[in-house]
Amino acid sequence: MVQQTREQWGTRAGFLMAAIGSAVGLGNIWRFPYVAYDNGGGAFLVPYLIALLTAGIPLLILEYSIGHRYRASAPLAYRRIFRPAEAIGWWQVAICFVIAVYYGAIIAWSCAYLVFSIRESWGDDPDGFFFGEYLQTSEAPGAISGYVPGVALPLIGVWAVVLVILALGVRNGIEKANRIFIPLLVVLFLILVVQAVTLEGAADGLNALFTPDWSAMLNGSVWVAAYGQIFFSLSIGFAIMVTYASYLRRRTDLSGTAVTAGFANSSFELLAGIGVFAALGFMAGAAGTTVDQVATSGIGLAFVAFPQIISTLPFGGALFGVLFFASLTIAGITSLISIVEVIISAVRDRTGLGRIPTVLLVGGTTALVSILLFPTPEGLYYLDVFDHFINQYGIALAALVMLIVFAWILRRLPMFDRHAATFSSIPLGLWWKVALGVITPLLLGFMMWDSLRTELAQNYEDYPTQFLLTAGWGVAIGAIVFGVIVSLFPWKRAGTTTEEDRRNMTDQIEEGDR
Repeated sequence: MVQQTREQWGTRAGFLMAAIGSAVGLGNIWRFPYVAYDNGGGAFLVPYLIALLTAGIPLLILEYSIGHRYRASAPLAYRRIFRPAEAIGWWQVAICFVIAVYYGAIIAWSCAYLVFSIRESWGDDPDGFFFGEYLQTSEAPGAISGYVPGVALPLIGVWAVVLVILALGVRNGIEKANRIFIPLLVVLFLILVVQAVTLEGAADGLNALFTPDWSAMLNGSVWVAAYGQIFFSLSIGFAIMVTYASYLRRRTDLSGTAVTAGFANSSFELLAGIGVFAALGFMAGAAGTTVDQVATSGIGLAFVAFPQIISTLPFGGALFGVLFFASLTIAGITSLISIVEVIISAVRDRTGLGRIPTVLLVGGTTALVSILLFPTPEGLYYLDVFDHFINQYGIALAALVMLIVFAWILRRLPMFDRHAATFSSIPLGLWWKVALGVITPLLLGFMMWDSLRTELAQNYEDYPTQFLLTAGWGVAIGAIVFGVIVSLFPWKRAGTTTEEDRRNMTDQIEEGDR
């Protein structure tokens, strides 16, 4: 078998657009505003900025360095660092699979609501329409009991768009799509924000969001929330940036790109906060209540609160709805592309298959599971539990293990420091090693302990224990088991061992030069 030449981004700007597209997702729009509001308002920006500088950007640089140095997907790159570490890579691939199958469903809802916004199809009861008429949610989680065509059709469309873009390749598909989607997303959301801040009561919403509560800075949970938001919003910890960086040209700027991507992501989150809370201020004024009574996040914000706002607007409600749900759709698609690319890249490295066969096989399988499981009356329950457990005990835990192995056990941070310094415009210095070797692992460890403590005290959302054991703990633990099992199989692709040995020899020489 002939080893294939690895694809490359056409330009550094193309990679930057793709990295921003991956980072800017649904969580930026519907999670950050409420997290900031609930954790000190304007004062939250202080721990948030510190978290960006001590965890977000350092982790981005580490993942860029791994992908750029070894020019491989996460499993192969980690294997070239230390053979047993390959299991971490496949664990992250499994995490991406789980996220992809439910993430597509949320994008499909956004597509449907883009159309619903034109006629305000939810009527006087957005809550009942979403959970009852549209999703047809069953009363309790359990076995699949039916199928919901209204969810299935847009979901099929979402997956068709994503798979076509992926089949076109890194340069002609992912890069070109992000060059269109990201500027379009920014324009749409800027129009939305301008419309929101001109609404009556918008100032009340913005005051609620940005009025600082400095006493919150003494609360440890606020700092944990800041690090958690940065960690989950930058697409770090589940191999996306390792994969994307593996397509970079040899001459590039790793730290400069990481700083740009990190601050671009945070800027969009701040913009989202302004737009969302300006709209919530209007909603509170129209309902004769306070902002804290209507402030929410996640699915409730997007598919219940915002439809209420759209219906209450004196004019321009349809435009406001189209802008909001189009923004959700675009942000979701750019993130979903990056998530599925992790799986495709790993399978291509392992098997030597071409891109199109791999997209059809792997991407098609992922899409099929998504289409079979989530357009069902029980789909919302599976989505909720998958999302909770794979985020808490998948992404965060995998990143913690990766840092412990690379920073503490193998002590490879100096090596990646030198690699990043060679290909960077911004020197890293001691702060980078301290951030990755001390601050981030300790914060992740505390977050894991705190989450487990809460989890074991009470069932998540009071779901039945059996459901949580299978759809929650079973999925999270299954991803780990998958990673270990797949890593035990020998690599048969030509050239893998030779390249690995060459890299390992280089690492040993560098270690001897310290």
